[in-house]
Amino acid sequence: MPIVFWKTIVVHFTILTGVCCCFRNDVNHGGNPNIPAIAKYFSTKGRYEEVNPYLIEDILAVNRSILQPPSAKCREIHVTAIIRHGTRYPTSKNVKKMQKLYELVKSRASGQESWLREIQTQWTMWYTEDMDGRLVQKGVNDHKHLAVRLSKLFPSLISEEKLRGGFIKFITSSKHRCVNSTLSFKAGLTELWAITDKEFDHAVNDALMRFFDQCTRFVEEVDNNPSALSEVDKFKQGPEMRRVTEKIADRLRVPYNNITDDMAEAAFYLCAYEFAIKTVNSPWCRLFDEVDAQVMEYANDLKQFWKRAYGYDINSKSSCILFHDLFSRLNKAASENKSGQQVTEAVTVQVGHAETLLPLLTLLGFFKDSDALTSTNYATQTQRSFRTSHMLPYAANLLLVLYDCGGGDLRLQPLLNEKPVTFPGLTDQQASLPLYQDVKDHYRELLQGCDFETECQLFKSPA
Repeated sequence: MPIVFWKTIVVHFTILTGVCCCFRNDVNHGGNPNIPAIAKYFSTKGRYEEVNPYLIEDILAVNRSILQPPSAKCREIHVTAIIRHGTRYPTSKNVKKMQKLYELVKSRASGQESWLREIQTQWTMWYTEDMDGRLVQKGVNDHKHLAVRLSKLFPSLISEEKLRGGFIKFITSSKHRCVNSTLSFKAGLTELWAITDKEFDHAVNDALMRFFDQCTRFVEEVDNNPSALSEVDKFKQGPEMRRVTEKIADRLRVPYNNITDDMAEAAFYLCAYEFAIKTVNSPWCRLFDEVDAQVMEYANDLKQFWKRAYGYDINSKSSCILFHDLFSRLNKAASENKSGQQVTEAVTVQVGHAETLLPLLTLLGFFKDSDALTSTNYATQTQRSFRTSHMLPYAANLLLVLYDCGGGDLRLQPLLNEKPVTFPGLTDQQASLPLYQDVKDHYRELLQGCDFETECQLFKSPA
């Protein structure tokens, strides 16, 4: 059912003073029976905590040492955060697939395994089509906790003073899961500072946060074009996926032709959703071993690659409008700071979708492998950098932090999911904090072009 926000609800956080100095990125889930062994392969259905395992022990932990400006004189003057919505229910389309699989298992599966008996006698199909991607309570908490952590990372910018003064702006997609995530982020801040005497507005802007719906060329040539995902279709009919469906059929003791690739996907999603929403190691997870999960992850990566990323040029160019908006905010902050003014938009929080974030990351050149992902090179892509499980969990976020280091020395630090990354092509710069001018020079061609209207025309005018 939809998440409803009441003004009278107060959620209390236990805020640790200082910062956490011990971060374990090598947490072994094998000892925790509540965490599926395959959780790290859930792609865009994964928990944020799987990307940052130290949060499992302390959901509000931060480590300011990851911010490494070149001198003590450096101070943050602006942060733009582009954030995916929090954990959600499955869409109605996926619920239908799950229902079909559940009915098959209930009526035809045999065997005495405890997990199978649990599905058949104790587990009930509690997902309904009217849930249709709505935010769950875990998704509310995703953004509340993120808001608190970012306030601890950037206390001079994400502060009570800046919030009350109107220096923090909120923009969201019109989708309910994004609006409710935005409300949750704001609630994280207002509850942190016990602000009960003021409300803070947000703007709904689908041109920025759902640009992919409004780019005609993308919609026609990719989104609505069945042949655009031919590599995905071929992989689903290929030997790797066939082995997965056959193994599922064996485990359920049903004929091989009863299990389709859609059913394999539904089972994988059931495992992922049960874990993401309820933190439950579902009996559905027993249908997969690690090899199977790697195949399922690749199938989803392949889809994201061809539909939202490097597969087609228009995928990334559809985000031109967001790209220019991002740099216009950075330029405005830089200009105001240079003239000695107070930066009027210290923080911009923009909440959208995985489909918002991935095209922008692609346009900026992140996670580009030397070879394209295809239906036939699964075996050679095991070490690929394009891994949506790492890039796009629920509440995934890209932060661009602008620093003034004195004497006109402006630097820009990108962070993905609260970890520093380096701009592709600027790896020879000082760590992850290149000069802002060097970043602009690197992206000069896009800054001077990359016009959304031009790129998104279905039929371009001859030069």
